[in-house]
Parts: sequence; structure tokens; C-alpha cells
Amino acid sequence: MNDVKKFACLLGVFLLAYFVPFDHPEAANAILEGFRLLQWYAVNHTLACVVPAMFIAGAISTFLSQVSVMRYLGPRSNRTLAYGVASVSGMILAVCSCSVLPMFAGIYTMGAGLGPASAFLYSGPAINVLAVFLSARVLGLDLGIARAVGAITFAVIIGLLMHLVFRRSEGLRQEKLLQMPEETASPRPLWKTALFFAAMVMFLIFSDWYNTNDVTITLNDGTRIEANVRFSRPESVEIQAYDTAGRLGTELRRLSRTDILTITPKPGWVMTVHGMKWVLAGFMGLVVALMTWRWFNPQERKDWMKATWDFGLMIVPLLFGGVFVTGVIGALIPESQVATWVGGNSLASNFVAAFVGMIWYFATLTEIPIVEMLTRLGMGKGPALALLLAGPALSLPSILVINKIIGARKTFVFCFLVVVMSTIVGMAFGALA
Repeated sequence: MNDVKKFACLLGVFLLAYFVPFDHPEAANAILEGFRLLQWYAVNHTLACVVPAMFIAGAISTFLSQVSVMRYLGPRSNRTLAYGVASVSGMILAVCSCSVLPMFAGIYTMGAGLGPASAFLYSGPAINVLAVFLSARVLGLDLGIARAVGAITFAVIIGLLMHLVFRRSEGLRQEKLLQMPEETASPRPLWKTALFFAAMVMFLIFSDWYNTNDVTITLNDGTRIEANVRFSRPESVEIQAYDTAGRLGTELRRLSRTDILTITPKPGWVMTVHGMKWVLAGFMGLVVALMTWRWFNPQERKDWMKATWDFGLMIVPLLFGGVFVTGVIGALIPESQVATWVGGNSLASNFVAAFVGMIWYFATLTEIPIVEMLTRLGMGKGPALALLLAGPALSLPSILVINKIIGARKTFVFCFLVVVMSTIVGMAFGALA
């Protein structure tokens, strides 16, 4: 099988080199956009979110008892507790579809049932308080509420359906796990382990804290504009102006930097935390380091690093490859073209929105300005909700990694459920809106 995969990779590289017209302007620009997105991902997201998530995954597989994981998340656990915890985990973890993967891999490897693990996989990037708040503020209260209710409900239903569809294979997997020799009792009390993981999660949350880009722009003539900065280029800054009610307007203005006197972050608790994110993350990092030094012996620390490295080797290459391909596809399919596919509230427009959301990569909370921009170009409310429900939970990079962890059949069913449910709910919401 390994030889078949190697041959397929070599054949793919050969066909790519043979047929792709690299000298064509559109092809060259698409490839360049792929590298630009990959660079953005490496600079802005990898160290701040993916790497901490890798360490958390390594700690899960090293310091958590397999018996404990199976007791609370396994097939014989209390379903209400297991699915309840998994489905609301995103309220704590404000991470994207890629960053939740190491933690998903950790709990699944340790014996969590496919159902609760799938609920966690969906809810981790799909639900967090800030996403719901910003969705309601930018896109409308109805979309914000629909997103919150839909995401939590989706997590539970998808988890239950995944368990139901694959109950036979999961039963065999759990039997093998139960036949493994029992682990020795942890040398640490439960409260120490809980505090250690809480500190790592807090480091992850602060290091990847979202910048809303809400600012007050003061022009040279004294005019003050409450705005949301979209793009910053050497010669201009593109802004989205607020109206007097504090809602986002629809007019884009491009100002020359020579016209701008100052750009001041808009006050608010989100931006206040963002301004001191690295102080808070650094403090939590010191706490984690102190706990690691005082509570874990050298062999445990070595095993932790090895597990983290193994997760990195499995996940990072697929993530980087998926991000690059997403950038290439994004350059070949302009946003205005996507907007024409998702206008109205037809079955096709909702399906396209859900499918595009499934393969597209959205960093934490970036789906909100993207959906807002697409609605300005004609996207309907139903497709907007379909994209919000499918987009943050999945992406092409995450699909590649999920396939590596649970296999092609389970990955296909998981993606199928997300797209179909998002399409149906989007159509229903669009009909009522």
C-alpha cells in the first residue's frame, strides 16, 4: 500500500509539471496566491494557534489516562454528559478548523467514541461567544441567533449520526482498546492535571485572540470616521464605515495614507484584550512551564515532546498543503463569481454555499467579514447561514487531516452530514427570513 501511495504522489507531481501552464498569467498568479496564503498562515496562525494545539494534543496522549477518556467520552459513557461537553466546547476554544485537529486526534487516539469526538470536531471551531456576538452585530441578530442554535444542535446530531452509522466498526475499535492492559494510577491528583490543561488552553486562547480591526480614523481635516479596516496597502487603507447606529454600512471607501492623520483602535474589551494578548499569553506560558518543571518528571516531559512531534509530523504537512491549494483555488475563482452562485434561496445556492464553506479555509472569525462582503454582492440570507454553519467547521486542510486520523469513509460521511444539514437549515432560514 505504501508503494501505491508513493507511486500516486510521483505520478501527481509528474502530471502537474507536465500539464500546468506555468507561463500563463492566471496560472502563475494562482500559484503565487497559494504561496501568499501559506505565508499568511505561517506568519499569523501557525505559531499562535497550531503549535500550542499540538502541545495540548501531545499532553492529552501523554498525561491523560485512557481509562478516564473512555469513561467520560467513550461509547459506554453517559451520553448526555459526553455530547453535552463536546457540543459546547467551542464556547471555550475560539480556534479554527485546523487548530482543533490536534486535540481531536488526541482524544480520539486515547479512546473517545467517534460520536463525542465528532461533536467536538464540529463544535470546536463552529461555536464561540465572540463569533456569535460579531455575527449578530455585523450580519444581523437573526443570523447570529440562528448560527448559535444551529451550531450547537449540529454538533449533537452529527455526533449521534456518526456513532449510529459506524457503530459496528467503532465497537470493534473499542473492544481492542479495552483489551489493552490497564494503566497505572496517575502520580498527580486530578486537580493538578486539570489546572495544567486549563493553563495550556488559556495560552492558546490568548495567543490567537482575534483582532476586530475596529478603529477610529482621523483625517487631516479633522473628520473622524468609525471604521473597520479591511485591507492595508502601502498607498491606501480600505475601510468599512459605520452608520450612526453603530451598524456596518455598505459603502467601501479607500483613503490615501496622506489623507489620514491617525488610526486609533476603537475601545472595547475585545480590543483591550488583543492589545495585551502576548502579555497574557506569556504569563500563561510561564505558568505552564512552572507546572511542567514542578509536577512532571523528566521521562514524562520527554514522552510529551515525542507525542507532540509525532502529531506535528502527521498534521502539519497536510495543513500546509491544504492551505496552499486553497489559495490557488481562491485565485482562480473570484469572490464576485462565488456571489453569483449563492444568490437567492434555492437548493442550488444553499448547497453551493455549504460546499464552498466546507472546502474553504477560514481563520478564526474571518468568516464574518467574508460573508458580509458576499451579502453586499448579492448573497441570500439562507446561503449566508449555510456558509456560516459549514465554513468554520471544515476546510480542505482539515479534511486532509481528518482523513488521516479516522479514514476516508468516516471523513466522507462527516463532510456529507455537515453539507447536507447546512443546506437544509439554510433553505429553511432563508424561507423564513
